[in-house]
Amino acid sequence: MRFSRRLLPVLMLMLPAAPLAAQSMLGGDVALAKEYARKGENEKATFLFSRLPTAEQQRPDVLPDYLNALQALHNYKEAEKVARKAAKQHAAEPVYTVLLGEVYTAAGNQAAAIKQYDQALARLTSEQIIPVATEFMRRQQPEWAEKTYLRGRELTKNDAEFAPQLIQLYTQGGQTEQLMAETLRLVQQDERQLPFVRNMLQNSLREEKDFEALEKQLLSNVQKYPEQPVYSELLLWLQVQRHDFVGALVQAKALDRRERTNGSRVLEVAAIAQHNHDYESAIAGYQYVLREYKGGPLYAISRQRLVEAREEQVRTTYPVEPAKIQGLITEYEQVLQELGRTPETASILTNMAELYAFQLDDKPRAIQLLQEVIAMPRANPTTVADAKINLADIYLLRGEPWEATLLYSQVEKDHKDSPIGYEAKLRNARLSYYAGDFKLAQSHLDILKQATSREIANDAMQLSLLISDNTAMDTAGVALRDYAAIELLVFQNKLAEASRSLTTLVTKYPGHALTDEVWYLQGQLQRRMGDYPAAVATLAKITANPKYDVLSDDALFLMASIYEENLKEQDKAKELYNQLLVKYPGSIYVAEARKRFRSLRGDGV
Repeated sequence: MRFSRRLLPVLMLMLPAAPLAAQSMLGGDVALAKEYARKGENEKATFLFSRLPTAEQQRPDVLPDYLNALQALHNYKEAEKVARKAAKQHAAEPVYTVLLGEVYTAAGNQAAAIKQYDQALARLTSEQIIPVATEFMRRQQPEWAEKTYLRGRELTKNDAEFAPQLIQLYTQGGQTEQLMAETLRLVQQDERQLPFVRNMLQNSLREEKDFEALEKQLLSNVQKYPEQPVYSELLLWLQVQRHDFVGALVQAKALDRRERTNGSRVLEVAAIAQHNHDYESAIAGYQYVLREYKGGPLYAISRQRLVEAREEQVRTTYPVEPAKIQGLITEYEQVLQELGRTPETASILTNMAELYAFQLDDKPRAIQLLQEVIAMPRANPTTVADAKINLADIYLLRGEPWEATLLYSQVEKDHKDSPIGYEAKLRNARLSYYAGDFKLAQSHLDILKQATSREIANDAMQLSLLISDNTAMDTAGVALRDYAAIELLVFQNKLAEASRSLTTLVTKYPGHALTDEVWYLQGQLQRRMGDYPAAVATLAKITANPKYDVLSDDALFLMASIYEENLKEQDKAKELYNQLLVKYPGSIYVAEARKRFRSLRGDGV
């Protein structure tokens, strides 16, 4: 039979069409079979899978779905046949042996499954570790995934190989002992893995015994391997996490002496300690920087922060002693003489003004200092804004709310969507609250609850809840107006008058929803005025009544603090800290309570 020359090109173009069409149909069958399997229509899925050519059935992205569908139908005999054939034809790829073992596992033949898993591990090459371990994890066989990674270490002759994978595996399985061993092995081999290791430990360690075990091991390694600073780095991180700032400072100083980083590590730990009200540790850290790096780049900031930490310590040690306040002002004056009255030291003037206004009742001197900051050329805009907020506070102290709100609003307008702007808005909200204008206060607070600053958002949320909870039933908020007026007295440092008003408030509104708030504030005031037994008795009214569960952990922690710091009854304080840890494991006070409990127990934090 002869073809015309004109038809030949046409036939040549048509020849590839049949295989292409067949390939397209084949791909459609695979996709349809997988879709049936996904929907649980396993009979339809297995029918389509069985029609595929052997090579297609054994594709890594097809075979698992085929076997799953067969096993879902309890057709283990056919699944074994398909898997055994694939394992035989792909003997050099142990992942197929794993699939055969999984068929035996599904069928309940564990002995046969283990035999296949052992064979898979025996045939492994270093390149096959990840695929095989991944298959074991996909099949929820973490113990065999672990064996695969450990076999990989034998093949690569590297004790730290596959450490990240093992760490993730141990994290998922809650195997803290193995996790700690792996993390320490990994950072010993590769210090660059420190951020990864810290992240995994932070996500995994929950129990106090686990933290203690890790700290013990790290302390041992620091002594055993002094030439490897990574253990000191990890120990420093752990101690900061546990609020053990005494221990953290020891490590920070050791690292600083090794690396001579101008005291930056020590300064950072001191700042964190100060933020967490561990003033002794903060002061020790700042003093170290001043002593070791006199004239260094961090000297000036350490000099300022040292006095600020002392100030916070004095102001939170009740009752506050005027002589110590005067001593702080003298020390601030010395800093200004040493460093000069410059834009960099302007915040010192603001701190001094706050002491003059709120502690020594010298408002004219305070205003003079703040106006000096506001008028200072090239002063940092945030520092100037802070001075304006403090000036507004003094106007409020003097009973001039209109002048105060003008300044708050000015800062808020000039610093929109910034922490200092949010702070000014929060002060305006409190001003409206003090005045009993709860609707206006809520309009400010609704915006502030979305603030980027977590502290401001939390403060806004607490005040918002206080208003909403106490105006829901009493829409006029009569009792809340009286309570807000008392809070203004507290702000103005009229503590005795505020305390008497709180006593009257409880009598005037018996059983009111504000009662626990009133008692908590009363307990705080009694402590500030030095009447510690009365403070404890007042706070006990909250902790003893299940009805007041919202403030119970706050009251319990404050009681424990009074017993520890003021009454010097260490055993009672220890008992109350432990009670808080047991009863309120989710409390924001847990970390600090745990640190104090351990210290009182004699563990040495």
